[in-house]
Amino acid sequence: MARILIVDDAKFMRMTLSNILKKANHVIVGEAENGIQAIELFEKEKPDLVTLDITMPEKNGIEALKEIKQQYSDAKIIMCSAMGQQKMVVEAIEAGAKDFIVKPFDENRVLEAIDRVLG
Repeated sequence: MARILIVDDAKFMRMTLSNILKKANHVIVGEAENGIQAIELFEKEKPDLVTLDITMPEKNGIEALKEIKQQYSDAKIIMCSAMGQQKMVVEAIEAGAKDFIVKPFDENRVLEAIDRVLG
């Protein structure tokens, strides 16, 4: 069981991920809809893991990832991306993301990625 922060600008995507994670007995410590909120919530909650969407308003996932990793080098972050964002995913991995999951979310793939990153 892990404490997880979900970050995505689409409420439906946050809800989908939240349902998958709760079913696997993880605890959702917060939800954010942009990179600014993600950083604030990360600092407040210090979650075990963050799922971070790449494309968001105000501050995108790559920028939020870099800021979080700068202050918390051991932060465990999994990027979420739509198909066709491979270049961004590579940039995210280089910036310290531990893994990535592709939308629409496949429940098994999401849980595998989380187990691997927390493992």
